[in-house]
Amino acid sequence: MTKNVNYISATEALSILKSGDNVFIQTAAAAPQQLIHAMTERGKSLENVSVYHLHTEGATPYATEEMHPHFNVHCFFIGPNMRASVNKGISDYIPVFMSEVPYLFRRGIIKINVALLHVSPPDEHGYCSLGVSVDAALAAIESARHIIAQVNPNMPRTFGGSIIHSSRFTALVEVDEPIFEITSGEANETDLMIAQNVASLIEDGATLQMGIGKIPNAVLAKLHNHKQLGVHTEMFSDGIIDLVENGVITGELKKIDKGKIVSGFAMGTRKLYDYIDNNPLFEMHESSYVNDTQNIRKNPKVTAINSAIEVDITGQVCADSIGSYLYSGVGGQMDFMRGASLSEGGKPIIAMPSITNKGASKIVGTLKLGSGVVTTRAHVHYIVTEYGVADLYGKNIKQRVKEFIKIAHPAHRDNLAKEAFETFKILF
Repeated sequence: MTKNVNYISATEALSILKSGDNVFIQTAAAAPQQLIHAMTERGKSLENVSVYHLHTEGATPYATEEMHPHFNVHCFFIGPNMRASVNKGISDYIPVFMSEVPYLFRRGIIKINVALLHVSPPDEHGYCSLGVSVDAALAAIESARHIIAQVNPNMPRTFGGSIIHSSRFTALVEVDEPIFEITSGEANETDLMIAQNVASLIEDGATLQMGIGKIPNAVLAKLHNHKQLGVHTEMFSDGIIDLVENGVITGELKKIDKGKIVSGFAMGTRKLYDYIDNNPLFEMHESSYVNDTQNIRKNPKVTAINSAIEVDITGQVCADSIGSYLYSGVGGQMDFMRGASLSEGGKPIIAMPSITNKGASKIVGTLKLGSGVVTTRAHVHYIVTEYGVADLYGKNIKQRVKEFIKIAHPAHRDNLAKEAFETFKILF
């Protein structure tokens, strides 16, 4: 660690927390666990502390029924560690575009008093890096009265909008623990078929947006014969490394941030974190920049690849809930679907298996009661399953239904045709 930096314990750092404070916790793999546990212990003697965050990795001890009298938890995106709490009514979900989360802080709609961060050690000039998560953290830093950071030598040092001087922090807590690692798992035959269909839509010179998971990584593995690809994405994982090293991802045709891989946050394995550490190829920026439709559309052939829980036969995309069961969030899907649509040669894509693990069709006549429409039927261009590509752009309802039945699982096609007739009087 750098000399002349005063470190204190997490307990001492969180002693500034008061009843009624609003707390921001950094996103995903950057969730600062020692500060979270110290906050929870401190909160046991307080009331009405509100906690705000996007998806986080790790424990959420403040979001239990026992802690509910002390903490009000608000998620902008629901991760696996928060689903039970949200759906039991202990915690709450705030639907919002990823691009607009920083505006909630900056405009005072949500006033942040305390920001809990996870940063790299200060360099010789005293500057730390927000590492694997910038997204909403910068706006929280600007808004907060107290900024507390755990300083970890395992946090990669990233560039772009992630650099902050140690003098900005109210308190620094020294830790040495692994950053959360995420693996996608092995793609199965269905994933590989979907990936091949998606890859067939990606052109040389395209600017990519995709997330983490078996399908995104399988798509990336299909792109080794592509040329001059760029990346401008809400988040990325290990799958891009091989394409960078093999000269497939160059960013040379991008119109903004030319030659750079731009993202709001990263989640992956230690291999990824080591790869981006001190690597100027990568720039991390806040979501009000990365997810801004006006910035996304400037790049050529933006190809946005997102997923869905369920899609109806008119093109309405449910991506944040299973019926009324809240599962994830709006996130950046609409930001990038719209940005890709407005990009010259852009392609907004929803990629998903045709059926669930239980064999139910993910293409349905009508969405389940309580389902949230994240992407409207007017925004959808391409829906991809293992059975092919449905091109919906500019097509009427009858044409869309025919496209959907073509890519639905064969076991469900007759029933979808029947529902289409009952609802829209469409004959096949």
